[in-house]
Amino acid sequence: MTSKWVIEQEVEKLPTLNKPVFIEGLPGLGNVGKIAADFLIEEVKAKKLYSFFSYKFPHSVFVGDNNLVEMPKIELYYKKYATKSKKKDLLILTGDIQPIDEESCYTFCDVLLKIIKQFKCSEVLTTGGIGLQQVPDSPKVYCTSNDEKLYKQFTKKGMGVEKEIFGVVGPIIGVSGVLLGLGKKRQVKGAALLAETFGHPMYLGIKGAKEILKVIERKYKCKLNIKKMSKEIIEVEKELMNKTQEWASETIHHAQAGAKMKNKEVSYIG
Repeated sequence: MTSKWVIEQEVEKLPTLNKPVFIEGLPGLGNVGKIAADFLIEEVKAKKLYSFFSYKFPHSVFVGDNNLVEMPKIELYYKKYATKSKKKDLLILTGDIQPIDEESCYTFCDVLLKIIKQFKCSEVLTTGGIGLQQVPDSPKVYCTSNDEKLYKQFTKKGMGVEKEIFGVVGPIIGVSGVLLGLGKKRQVKGAALLAETFGHPMYLGIKGAKEILKVIERKYKCKLNIKKMSKEIIEVEKELMNKTQEWASETIHHAQAGAKMKNKEVSYIG
């Protein structure tokens, strides 16, 4: 069975966006990117645009707090600002899972790149965590990119991003990495923001997500109130972690088996 993706439009009419920024935040190590994306969606009051389905989703359903089953989901949200606003329009990808194998990851990224081209996105930003063997007190944020100019924008003074990532991470696994790789082939410039977090599948990378959101705020001026990321967010993400624990454990296992790290104390799961 091929990795065909079914896309359901969640709005009657597609919005007209002004060169939006596409931000990806799917589950991964510490759910750093997922936490950041969910907070961003809530904070800017983004609206659901598309939902995605594939027969290569994990063969499981979740049991909700209403005791009923729920299918895993991946969704794309949008935020359109007023024409005179200096804030960037946004497309934000979030979900319960990532594509489960290599083929579905590549085909999904192809689907995303078509949407990115359709809406004439100015750039793509993927997010994730860098796994450490201990809990970081003050997580550092690292950046890589498929475009040198964009990389320099994120790593310039005042952005709070480390300049040197080579040797800190191994392969960037999943949508966070493949979207940038395929994007380069499609002339779509993008960058990845990766925050340090504890490399345990049950750990929630709230601190790392906050640091990524701070960089997003500095770059795109979304007027985020990051102090609101409190007990409510943590409770929601604990529920999410219960959903993604098995998936994350399997992904981490494969990544550790295949990655050849320069520094064996750190690793990255997209």
